[in-house]
Amino acid sequence: MGIISTIMGFFGFGVGTSIGCVIGYYMFIYFQPSDVKDPVVRPLVEQDSETLQRMFPEIPLWVKNPDYDRVDWLNKFIAHMWPYLDKAICKTAKTIAKPIIAEQIPKYKIDSVEFEALTLGTLPPTIQGNGMKVYVTDEKELIMEPVLKWAGNPNITVGVKAFGLKATVQVIDLQVFASPRVTLKPLVPTFPCFANIFVSLMEKPHVDFGLKLLGADVMSIPGLYRFVQDLIKEQVAMMYLWPKTLVVPILDPSKAMRKPVGILTVKVVRAIKLKKKDLLGASDPYVKLKLTEDKLPSKKTTVRHKNLNPEWNEEFHLVVKDPESQALELLVYDWEQVGKHDKMGMNVVPLKDLTPEESKVMTLELLKNMDLNDVQNEKSRGQLVIELLYKPFKEDEMPNAVEESDGVEKAPEGTPTGGGLLVVIIHEAQDVEGKNHTNPYAKITFRGEERKTKYVKKNRDPRWEEEFQFTLEEPPTNEKLHVEVASVSSRIGLLHPKEVLGYVTINLADVVSNKRINQKYNLIDSRHGKIQIELQWRTSS
Repeated sequence: MGIISTIMGFFGFGVGTSIGCVIGYYMFIYFQPSDVKDPVVRPLVEQDSETLQRMFPEIPLWVKNPDYDRVDWLNKFIAHMWPYLDKAICKTAKTIAKPIIAEQIPKYKIDSVEFEALTLGTLPPTIQGNGMKVYVTDEKELIMEPVLKWAGNPNITVGVKAFGLKATVQVIDLQVFASPRVTLKPLVPTFPCFANIFVSLMEKPHVDFGLKLLGADVMSIPGLYRFVQDLIKEQVAMMYLWPKTLVVPILDPSKAMRKPVGILTVKVVRAIKLKKKDLLGASDPYVKLKLTEDKLPSKKTTVRHKNLNPEWNEEFHLVVKDPESQALELLVYDWEQVGKHDKMGMNVVPLKDLTPEESKVMTLELLKNMDLNDVQNEKSRGQLVIELLYKPFKEDEMPNAVEESDGVEKAPEGTPTGGGLLVVIIHEAQDVEGKNHTNPYAKITFRGEERKTKYVKKNRDPRWEEEFQFTLEEPPTNEKLHVEVASVSSRIGLLHPKEVLGYVTINLADVVSNKRINQKYNLIDSRHGKIQIELQWRTSS
């Protein structure tokens, strides 16, 4: 019976397994659920921010937020430069610490505190990989907010002398977590292109370290660790928590910005025996004058129509920054109603040839160019008579080296009493675009007088940084300034040689009362265009 039972058991197992497989296959094929849907596959660009946050919880801030920039390159730069930064930072730290220590040690009856060793070690700090926030302002500055983490191996040993005894204190296992705001300003046209570094802490820093005194770790004393932590946070916050700042000078601002040192008065008297340029045997001359190494636009005399011996007797005042290297450049042009104005001649007067406080009348031969070897300069082109007077500033008249971001220079000598100098600085425009071409320039219209910037080829975000000045007899309290952004075609024969890309009209009452305005204006008749304009009202008082 046992053998028969075993045989029957194997037979039943085989038959049951076979029948189960057949029934399972039949149910799998013919009884699939009808409510199952295929998964929806969507590109990442179509996902909303919440979905992306769930999918990528550790996504860096520079991906999620356009205000944050990547810092991988900066961490690599710091790592390579750390041996040199270490020495520079330690030197600066000693300079800052010495007066603070000298002020504090008498309160505690301490004779002296000196650094016996000061090095930050071989491990550089790192900026958190999520990104660094960068602020864009309308001022001449760059603002950054990194998140700084440093777990270093410094060697900081301080010797303290008091009551005839000396104790050596060593800082070990230093860790610093901080969120500073670093501001580089003012931005200047001299390398490294900023004059000062301003550092503020946006929140109280976390500082963790050990102190060795006579070979023992003092911070292991119960209660002392927490006390020192709180003391350091409070002291650092009192000194550098925003809006308080640590200022690190980088450049001498007077050398970076080249402050004005005097005024050059130029009187354009007359021209003699100019050459004929027009077909009818005459010319319409005018004179353009400016100082070399100066970004200000040229000053112009009025046009004397159909005159080969014109008299102007017009006076101009130019601000001098370096009389040893600058020169007065004079160019005589023939005015044309249509087309380019023809150059009739030019000459240059180096300011170093002038005697200060002494008027000098000069008769200049007009040349084709300043190449002394050019044979075309031997041809007579006429003469230009001018009168020059250079007056250096006295010590009490010397303008400040660098004006604060909200400060305004005084008007130069010779500005009308009761009036002033209206300064218009066209910085840049954004998102300006023409239908047929985009070669933008800005045109200023004030009291019927027009001034233009240079045009920038094929650029929707042009940057001009050009300054224009208007000398006024009285404040323009009830007047307006019209600024138009237009595009000019670089090709001849187009149906649309000029397009207006937008304009703005500015009331000048605000700049008279505030002395300075620097802001962006939305351009009228432009979809998204903006223009940044700085206005200054300078008076002699």
